[in-house]
Amino acid sequence: MENSQYIMNTYSRFPVVLDHGQGARVWDGQGKAYLDFVAGIAVNSLGHNHPRLVSAIAAQAAKMIHVSNLYYTQPQMDLAERLVKLSGLGKAFFCNSGAEAIEGSLKLSRKYAVKQGSGRFEVVAMENSFHGRTFGALTATGQLKCHKGYAPLLPGFKHIPFNDIAALRAAVDHKTCAVLVEPVQGEGGVRPADKAFLQAARELCDQNGCLLIFDEVQCGAGRTGTFFAFEQFGVRPDVAALAKGLAGGVPIGCVLATEEAASAFQPGDHASTFGGNPLATAAANAVVEVITGGLLENVTANGAYLTQGLKALRAKHPVIREVRGLGFLQGIELDTPVAEVIDRCIGKGLLLVNAGTSVIRFVPPLIVGRAEIDEALAILDEAL
Repeated sequence: MENSQYIMNTYSRFPVVLDHGQGARVWDGQGKAYLDFVAGIAVNSLGHNHPRLVSAIAAQAAKMIHVSNLYYTQPQMDLAERLVKLSGLGKAFFCNSGAEAIEGSLKLSRKYAVKQGSGRFEVVAMENSFHGRTFGALTATGQLKCHKGYAPLLPGFKHIPFNDIAALRAAVDHKTCAVLVEPVQGEGGVRPADKAFLQAARELCDQNGCLLIFDEVQCGAGRTGTFFAFEQFGVRPDVAALAKGLAGGVPIGCVLATEEAASAFQPGDHASTFGGNPLATAAANAVVEVITGGLLENVTANGAYLTQGLKALRAKHPVIREVRGLGFLQGIELDTPVAEVIDRCIGKGLLLVNAGTSVIRFVPPLIVGRAEIDEALAILDEAL
């Protein structure tokens, strides 16, 4: 593509130059329309050009875009209050991305162990997980392909099979400062946790005095039909990491923690220059208002409708092994690599993203309706 030689080659990009969007659709520079079921990989929670979000960004930009965290701002305080009340946790820390939210969560867990005087430092994470690309988040990620070329990684991490309670019980010991888990593994193939596994993790952390961290970077902010995915399982963590869809496309990350856990951080222990600036938090306030103002019902109802449609395609196309997920975070596993199917869908005007080599992921804007789901399913049917 023109001028692409100036961009570092860190993504396998599709040969499409997107120009603008409206709702659940985007257009390229030649005017071709695409139904967007990627949504920035679960980021554009309100779709494109949503009037409430655009208005909030414009109004805040006209007042103040950035100010140092040496001072308070009303948008940041408002967002912290909203998220604390929604989560049932105690305090919020804002940053700029999911990886940063995970880094903050990991640092908090070790700092909390120091405050306890326990000498704990190990983090138990899951195989097949994905937590980000910075060194702490990368080390926590349970996929060897992501580690290649970056050794030595950080010490103090161990990985166990996802949803294996026996392995979890064997791994958590006097060295453990935290258990880190995604309620729904996203990049790892759209795999929901078992309720009993998360309950066991909660019990083990309580018994051992370590923190339970939920990575809700992709599955949070309404994507599963509840604002936090952990609400689906009846298990509340000590720490939750949010990002992606929280501000509808404006970069933001958030660490939420109980009062007890959050007390381990004191001034100078952690920071983020741009974290929680007025523009990002004003955008996030608008997004949270829309999501909690009736959009969750749409995710629940039409997420079930999407599941029904994908299962109907599975009955028609034996190449589909399994349909799984929650709300608008769903995947279909094929018995063949999915790249060709995704390419065909793009050619027919539907944007989809993989989750590994054999899973197609569906993370549309939370605003999509049944007509758009039917359109996406029809294109996928043709491609299959």
